[in-house]
Amino acid sequence: MSGFAEDNDDMFVTKRNGNQEVVSFDKISTRIKKLGQEANIKVNYTALVMKVIDQLHSGIHTTKIDELSAEQCASMSSTHPDYNILAGRITISNHHKNTNESFYSVMNDLYNYQDKHDKHSPLISASLMDVVEENKEKIENLIDYERDYLIDYFGFKTLERAYLMKINKKTVERPQHMWMRVSLGIHGNDFERAIQTYNFMSQKYFTHATPTLFNAGTPHPQLSSCYLLGMESDSIEGIYNTLKECALISKWAGGIGLHIHNVRASGSHIRGTNGMSNGIVPMLKVFNNTAKYVDQGGGKRNGSFAIYLEPWHADIELFLQMRKNHGDEELKARDLFYALWVSDLFMQRMKNDGEWTLMCPDECPGLADVYGDEFVELYTKYENEGKGRKTMKARDLWFQIMDAQMETGTPYLVYKDAANRKSNQKNLGTIKSSNLCSEIIEYSDGNETAVCNLASIALPAFVETNEYGSLFYNYDKLHEVAKIVTFNLNRIIDVNFYPTEKTKRSNMKHRPIGIGVQGLADVFMQLDLAFSSDKAKELNKMIFETIYHAALESSNEIAIERYNEVKEKRYDQVVLNTTVYNLFNDYEKNKWNDMDERKTIVGSYSTFEGSPASRGELQFDLWNTTPIHGRYDWDKLKESIKTYGLRNSLLMAPMPTASTSQILGYNECIEPITSNIYSRRTIAGEFILANKYLMRDLLKLDLWNDKIKNNIIANDGSIQHLDMIPEHIREKYRTVWEIPMRNLIDMAADRGMYICQSQSLNLWLEDPNYNNLTSMHFYSWSKGLKTGIYYLRRRARHQAQQFTIEPEKVQNSNNLGEGVEDEICEMCSA
Repeated sequence: MSGFAEDNDDMFVTKRNGNQEVVSFDKISTRIKKLGQEANIKVNYTALVMKVIDQLHSGIHTTKIDELSAEQCASMSSTHPDYNILAGRITISNHHKNTNESFYSVMNDLYNYQDKHDKHSPLISASLMDVVEENKEKIENLIDYERDYLIDYFGFKTLERAYLMKINKKTVERPQHMWMRVSLGIHGNDFERAIQTYNFMSQKYFTHATPTLFNAGTPHPQLSSCYLLGMESDSIEGIYNTLKECALISKWAGGIGLHIHNVRASGSHIRGTNGMSNGIVPMLKVFNNTAKYVDQGGGKRNGSFAIYLEPWHADIELFLQMRKNHGDEELKARDLFYALWVSDLFMQRMKNDGEWTLMCPDECPGLADVYGDEFVELYTKYENEGKGRKTMKARDLWFQIMDAQMETGTPYLVYKDAANRKSNQKNLGTIKSSNLCSEIIEYSDGNETAVCNLASIALPAFVETNEYGSLFYNYDKLHEVAKIVTFNLNRIIDVNFYPTEKTKRSNMKHRPIGIGVQGLADVFMQLDLAFSSDKAKELNKMIFETIYHAALESSNEIAIERYNEVKEKRYDQVVLNTTVYNLFNDYEKNKWNDMDERKTIVGSYSTFEGSPASRGELQFDLWNTTPIHGRYDWDKLKESIKTYGLRNSLLMAPMPTASTSQILGYNECIEPITSNIYSRRTIAGEFILANKYLMRDLLKLDLWNDKIKNNIIANDGSIQHLDMIPEHIREKYRTVWEIPMRNLIDMAADRGMYICQSQSLNLWLEDPNYNNLTSMHFYSWSKGLKTGIYYLRRRARHQAQQFTIEPEKVQNSNNLGEGVEDEICEMCSA
């Protein structure tokens, strides 16, 4: 018997093949129910279908009906979390109906694409197409389109917007096609490794970074996220060479960190012309315009440059004004991001209310080239010689920094001495900046541009159920996946397209990688833990110890494997020469020539000798601490590293994961939740979403309803005022605004002993002022963090609304948290 009155005599639908037929409401209902019931989704299907039917019109395409159905589900996501899952299932099913299920056919179409001039313009590389041709049947048998349904509605919309490949603006890839393309693009003919990577990525264990997902398998596989540049020299030639390099990197979608400590200050003498320098401000305006003009990937996003300056530079006060909204427009460059490379000496002078001297690098050379005691000695020498430009209270400059942060959220604060003291690259020279997102700490200078390739591990994937029905965290699986990620990032270094010679030189010599995470908050919520509870803090430490150990072990194993290949061939000079040619890139040939082939570290990265790791000093040793869990044999690993080396100078770098977290459906990187209710925008409109874990907990207690939801909206996403909710649940779902920053900083320091680069550490304050901001920064500095702060997230203090507020009074509330911050580093997103 029909479930719906078929009052539709004059209403037709247009099918995907172009034919028309009379609309059947029952068919719509059956389709939606089937997709939901296959996933055991229990929602009010009748009410849902009626809302879809209300939006139909004659001639509507069946594709559009699916879109309306998915949008309607998404709009009901804050009623029950299953609606979001159903929205995703409808959207994925619709996408499957609109795309070719053959991976080979899709890749073939991408490869044979012809532009509007009928010129062959392949969208994937010939080498990828060759691998696909060779393994066509195997791939078709292995690819699993059911895994597309693991992605929810908003995750798919993120993929559809920017990640899935298109032909003439029509999306042709499915999510599984993307995972397979990326896996084959990384591993090429190593089919076993490619399928291993595909299986783990498609089941949401990890993801590579946005540039890798964009570009793997394409004719220009620029897979790297981060580039760290030094100003080539303080000259017209040096500045414009650096500008050109920034433009080329930005063209290929790289995010940029640039240090300009060596550029002379305004008013300095120019010897060549007998003129006076205008300083860094007009120069940065040129870089600002380049960032706007040379956008990332051709219209996908403006270029993103972070500029690093040490606070002794005589132009520092102008630098701090350049992003502010008021003041002389000639002195502004608001499209750049600003960061300070802060010495311990400055922090000590500020703490002790001492004097601080501003200097010009042309008149006081070498300050950027030293750190620690050497910096103190050189800086005070210049002070005693009276070479400074201006002397002021350190606190006066500090308050200018605080003013800029309270108004704009920046500058980032990265601590120069901690960054250098605790770096495994300290043997290369003084590190002078971080990157766009302040998690990469790598050596760069006028001849080498540091590069980092990123991936993030989805931590919630390792929450499992044991034989007794209890949840546990699977560290063994995490260790296995972290080793695979390490191997993959090594491959990316070798197959990558490099925008400039300087970038290739640096990456091939030092081979740093950056492994991060996403969904730390999800893990705690899944395991019923408050974010800053003692158990959560222990879990935080164990997770990062596991990943660090796995990454080191994998990097060491790659070095051993390379050594063994040389060792086996060393008695046959012809075979040995061929082996060396195949194993060593052009930047390692000199290393081979200088080394006895029997030397066991021959398989390591080129500059391993002299690094802390070459002496058996790992990151936690540089923090003067020791792992206490006893899960891993660190002494054994250290001995193997000292004997055979590492293939990578750096390994760990928890980055922002703004976009890839949306794809996988987890909270961003290492951060707590920002709100329990938030809005998410798509082309179809704005949707209200609620914390799925909170909804499920309250549904079990029969406490989730519109009145509760609207009161959470009225209270900026907080549930702390809702006394009817059990206290342990309120503790579990504290937002970041309700967690003391001291706890976040403590957890950053706890995992910091396993992070050989740094971590993108946002901090949040309601009503920031000089006192609470200063206290927070000095605490993070005292804990030894390398990155003291990435962005300062700030808002006015909210007055809690009582539960008696009427729902209708908050329907148009503006109190929803945004699903994504306005300023996100999409290119670093991993």
